[in-house]
Amino acid sequence: MSADAVPIDVVCLVLQDTTGAVLVTQRPANKRLGLSWEFPGGKVEAGECPEAALRREIQEELTLQIGRVDRLADVVHEYDFGRVRLIPYLSLCAERPHIYLTEHIASVWVDHRDWERLEWAPADIPVLLQLNQLAN
Repeated sequence: MSADAVPIDVVCLVLQDTTGAVLVTQRPANKRLGLSWEFPGGKVEAGECPEAALRREIQEELTLQIGRVDRLADVVHEYDFGRVRLIPYLSLCAERPHIYLTEHIASVWVDHRDWERLEWAPADIPVLLQLNQLAN
C-alpha cells in the first residue's frame, strides 16, 4: 500500500459506564477481522460528518441512540486490505443501556483489567491505550 493512499474513515463508539467498563462487540466469523473484538461503529459515508456517521452506525448496529460524545485522537492503521483512519468517540452512560445487536455476534462490558483477554481488531488497540491514559 502506498504511503499516500487515502484512508477509509471509520468511526467507533467507546461507551463507558460509571465503573469505567466499556462496551465492546465481536465481529462475525465470516467478515474481515472475523471474531475480533472492537468498539462498535462503521464507515463514514461520502458527504457525512464523522459524528453523524457515528450516530447512524450505532443506531443501525446496536439500535441505540447516544447522547453527548467527545472525540478522541484518530488512529491510522494499515491493514492488508487498506489504510483505515479510526475516529473514536467517547460517551459516558449512567446506566448500561439495552442494546440489540444487528451486525455483531456478541457484546460484553469489559473492565480495563480484562482488555488483554480479548482478541482485538488491531486499529482498536491504540484507542485502549488512550483510555488508559485518560484514566491515569
